Amino acid sequence: MPKKRIAVTGGAGFLGSHLCERLINDGHEVVCLDNFFTGTRRNIERLLDNHNFELVRHDVVQPIVIEVDQIYHLACPASPVHYQRNPVRTIRTAVQGTLNMLDMAREVRARILIASTSEVYGDPKEHPQRETYWGHVNPTGPRACYDEGKRCAESLTVSYKQQYGVETRIARIFNTYGPRMHPNDGRVVSNFIVQALRNDPITVYGDGQQTRSFCYVTDLVEAFIRLMNTESDPGPTNLGNPRELTVLELAKMTIELTRSSSTLVREPLPADDPVRRKPDISKAEEVIKWRPTVSIEEGIEKTIAYFKSVEI
Repeated sequence: MPKKRIAVTGGAGFLGSHLCERLINDGHEVVCLDNFFTGTRRNIERLLDNHNFELVRHDVVQPIVIEVDQIYHLACPASPVHYQRNPVRTIRTAVQGTLNMLDMAREVRARILIASTSEVYGDPKEHPQRETYWGHVNPTGPRACYDEGKRCAESLTVSYKQQYGVETRIARIFNTYGPRMHPNDGRVVSNFIVQALRNDPITVYGDGQQTRSFCYVTDLVEAFIRLMNTESDPGPTNLGNPRELTVLELAKMTIELTRSSSTLVREPLPADDPVRRKPDISKAEEVIKWRPTVSIEEGIEKTIAYFKSVEI
């Protein structure tokens, strides 16, 4: 693939830093935009001396124009702990930030990939979730700032494509995990691993029978790159691991792999928490010839090794 100049918003975050690293390794020039609201400098430290990497401290809520060939727009708090901390800021980032990045793509004639989310499906009535499903979302609940913000971002993206001819891609990301997750982001994988390594009680919400599908970060990055570089826009595309796991199964696996003495404690299920979550990835398999390759057991072991190497 010819060398490109590529912008990654949220590039110092969990997903963004892995994407920046992969793009650099593929021989591209990367401009990382981040305001460090949830991202950290540590995530991109190894790239700072690379002549193909540029760090720009910037909040996407403010307009910016940088000459690039492609834009991966990942900037937005993505875990309940972070996006519920400041819901107005979350909506502003999802909506105004996406508008600004779409304007930049239009200005410099860049192709843009928008990082959407499985949360656009809400607590789904359809299982597994296909891209044609419109969702079941509470527009005024505690998760609405993120869910509806991302639904609006998708609508904006489609409108810019239709009205201005901007080249767009929409990635609907299902639960993703791996090294560089924030230890206090409230996500189930990081929660369980941190609690298990400390031998603290592991918190299971509800009866633990709610399901999730966990995709390892390198698999997701591969999907991002394939989706960005498709010849034509396939529309919103589910990216995730179709292997469905109960939260209780994940808790027990984490205890076993960490050799922890942790016990399980139960807490009430949070409001609007989805009961079942599993992607139908038929479109990704057909259009970008992609399917996850890292097993949950292998991925959890790698993530445990990461959390052992950092202060938690």
